[in-house]
Amino acid sequence: MRLSTKIFLAIYIVCFVPGAVLSKYIFEGIKATDKGFTFSFGTPAIIGLCFMGVSIIFGTICYIRFLRILKLSKVLFFSITPMTVLYGVGIYLLADFGTLPKQTAIAVRAILNISAENKYNSILWAILLTLIYILISFVLFSYVCRPIQKIERVTSKLGDGRITEGAITIGKTKQFHKIEDSLERINYNYKEKENRVKQADLEAQKFIPKQFLKFLGKGSISELELGNQVQKRATTLFCDLLSSTSVSTTLSLEENFNFINSYLNIISPLVRKHDGFVDKYLGDGILAVFPRAERAIDCAHAIIRAIEVKNKSQKDLPNVDTKISINTGDIVFGIVGEEERKAPTIISDVVNLASKIEDINKFMGTKIVFSKQTLNEIPEKYNLHYRYIGSLTLDGEETALPLFESLEIYPKDEKDKLVRLKNKFENGVRSYNDGQFKVALQTFQEVLKYLPNDKPSYIYFNKANEKLKEVEL
Repeated sequence: MRLSTKIFLAIYIVCFVPGAVLSKYIFEGIKATDKGFTFSFGTPAIIGLCFMGVSIIFGTICYIRFLRILKLSKVLFFSITPMTVLYGVGIYLLADFGTLPKQTAIAVRAILNISAENKYNSILWAILLTLIYILISFVLFSYVCRPIQKIERVTSKLGDGRITEGAITIGKTKQFHKIEDSLERINYNYKEKENRVKQADLEAQKFIPKQFLKFLGKGSISELELGNQVQKRATTLFCDLLSSTSVSTTLSLEENFNFINSYLNIISPLVRKHDGFVDKYLGDGILAVFPRAERAIDCAHAIIRAIEVKNKSQKDLPNVDTKISINTGDIVFGIVGEEERKAPTIISDVVNLASKIEDINKFMGTKIVFSKQTLNEIPEKYNLHYRYIGSLTLDGEETALPLFESLEIYPKDEKDKLVRLKNKFENGVRSYNDGQFKVALQTFQEVLKYLPNDKPSYIYFNKANEKLKEVEL
């Protein structure tokens, strides 16, 4: 028993005893008349009423606290029993006032307007008393059974796998405290399970990017099934770190991995920042996928600049040259493998074509090369300086694929010259493609006067010169 309950019980007893002793003065102050009751209380009666009032208040508090320590069945019994007894007494008195003293019975009949000539009033008072009894019973049962409704809501929520935040409160009785503890443990287990699932998803996202899940229309790793696939238009980006192979021969195995990861730790976050994801790590390079072409271009620019900064800060190792090729088209995103081991992948000619573009990128000495399909996907308002560097002829295809180089990553002075000479350079490329090698030779000779270190112009100049010599022979 709590200390406060002991205090309330003591106050009840202390007030009840003098109230009971002084009750005779209270009854003496109540006078029955032919028209009802009159009240005339002296000082002892008033004091007795005060003691009785306080004892009723604290007795009720103690009674409620007594109910709280009982089980639900006993709570219902002990809460309804006093009211049922009062109801029974009231109905009995309405049926026969003969048990009351004569003058008291006359006063009660006068107040209730009950007489031998007006018997229907007794029935009306009985109906009213019954309605009051039913109403109070309904309110009482609703209050007592309210914890059951809370249990129903909480268990329904937990049954659906939903977690309840904060403490679970059911009722005030001892029985419900045990139920609360049980539900709290269940809720805690759900939280722990959900946290483990979230943690597992976070760990799995290191291997299966969440962007890949979005392409498949899945919200969680656990939803992936073998054979899941969807075809969508997307942009692929090949990034190759040149010189890392030659560097790796001079490093230990651990140093080699640290060297490669030091660059990949720069590239991968940039891919995510630009709404893409890394589909594959290719040793000293990556294959990334982007939902929009302009985001792939932006990412390529960011990678080139970040690698340049990295090269400047890393003086004890040779610089790494970065080559990026970009292509756009329809790609199939899917889950392949077997039930015991599933893996996400992308399947498309776009990927194979991007690798071929990368070969041209290396040969031409350019940094960022993208296809005509990628250029067509870039919004008109997107500000991008680029130039046409030639076409890639695919195996089994008659139509060549035009390729373009981004000029945005060059130093400002060099970029301004490249932009200014763009039309002349492209005219030279077209002349070479049309077999006008002499015109192409002269054009690229003029370009090299202003851009002596422009490798694409130098390559076209040499190839045009070789073609002219072949013709002369």
